[in-house]
Amino acid sequence: MNPVSRGIRNAFRNLTRTFSLIIILGLSIGLSLTMLVAHQAVTAKISQVKSSIGNTVSITPAGFSGFSSVNNALTTQQLEPVAKLANVTSVVESFTARLSNKNSLSTPGSKGLTNLVSPTTLNLNSRRAHFFFAGGGLSQIPTNFSLPITLLATTNPSAYNTTNLSLVSGRLINGNLDNNQAMVSQAMASKNNLKVGSTFSAYSSTLTVAGIFSGSTRAADDAVVVSLPTGQAISGQANEVTAATVYVNSLDNLSSVTSAIKSKLGSSADVVSATEQANNTVAPLNSVKSVSAYSLIGATFAGAVIILLTMVMIVRERTKEIGVIKAIGASNAKISLQFMSEAITLTILGAIVGMVLTVVAASPITHTLVSSTSGGGPNAARPNGGFVRNFAGGTSHLAFGGRGAGSFLRNNFTNIHAVVGWSTLGYGLLAAIVIALIGSAGVSFFIAKIRPAEVMRTE
Repeated sequence: MNPVSRGIRNAFRNLTRTFSLIIILGLSIGLSLTMLVAHQAVTAKISQVKSSIGNTVSITPAGFSGFSSVNNALTTQQLEPVAKLANVTSVVESFTARLSNKNSLSTPGSKGLTNLVSPTTLNLNSRRAHFFFAGGGLSQIPTNFSLPITLLATTNPSAYNTTNLSLVSGRLINGNLDNNQAMVSQAMASKNNLKVGSTFSAYSSTLTVAGIFSGSTRAADDAVVVSLPTGQAISGQANEVTAATVYVNSLDNLSSVTSAIKSKLGSSADVVSATEQANNTVAPLNSVKSVSAYSLIGATFAGAVIILLTMVMIVRERTKEIGVIKAIGASNAKISLQFMSEAITLTILGAIVGMVLTVVAASPITHTLVSSTSGGGPNAARPNGGFVRNFAGGTSHLAFGGRGAGSFLRNNFTNIHAVVGWSTLGYGLLAAIVIALIGSAGVSFFIAKIRPAEVMRTE
């Protein structure tokens, strides 16, 4: 009989042992494949995180505060060299101002006025609201008081504080043209009976509504978005910029670009990169990546050891059989091929079980690993940046946030997809064959030591 077919048949000589071995090998190979899938999924997520979040540098005028009236803005000319730096993909410049409703102030000024009314309502009976506004210079809050409206002049009107805006009607404005066009939120449009083509006043200029967007935050609902040249022109602050976001092509180049920006702008600007936040964010994923790699190696090694010990045990059980086969002329190579065929048969059956386990368990195990290392907590992520107000119902809430990167990354931690593809299953079959070959490698050594005459003599 062919040694290969004999080896396949011998794999089923003891069904109880065969079944037990297939289950054990299936668990080992299944764990190997699951860790391989987790490793691939986390590696892909790390690449995605590095390419989309954490590769930005924020620039603000030195000592600038959004609540101060100190005019210490940067200029577009100062930021021109930044856009030309190596590894910088784009620079988004913005100018932020406050608009007050001209009918709701007891002592209106000549600048920063609008006929728009904030969509956020104010509870006049709120002690906090009264203290914040009346204590800030007003003897009492007028009954028609409207909260200030944020005027955001930016070269990227499609986003508010890096959060993409969803256009409901109209069109996006060009952030680089002075065209006296604006975009308003649905809440703002509803409050002021605005539609595409409507006009409103800001400062001493008339702006036309070109688009209406859906804001994802209260801060966006309370904002008017115009192009940077338009905002600079109507406010009389030509070429001035109160914030800029520099996008770098890779997280790996973030530190060098940050240093170069600081060198270019000197003490006139505060330059802050997302290096530390990004590194802290990616660190849990790197931990999962390391755990999955070590588990993959360990599970593969364990499978090889299991099949090795099994085959050694089988060889010792069949000493007489091997002696008889060698006595009738079979070579050590043919006998070794028989046992290797048996080992490969058992391991492939175990691989099939392991693949089934991988398909079922890969995603839950990956999510468990990520969830257990990603941490979190109430301060793990802040709302998107801006000055969020809510004095309705007698409560007040002031939220000062960053760029929303923390919440984006935390949400993505729970959205890691562990996909078991054909390539992974191919790796599984290859791993099964490698395990079988490694595990049966020691068989030749024991077979070569068996002498037919000694076996017959002892029997």
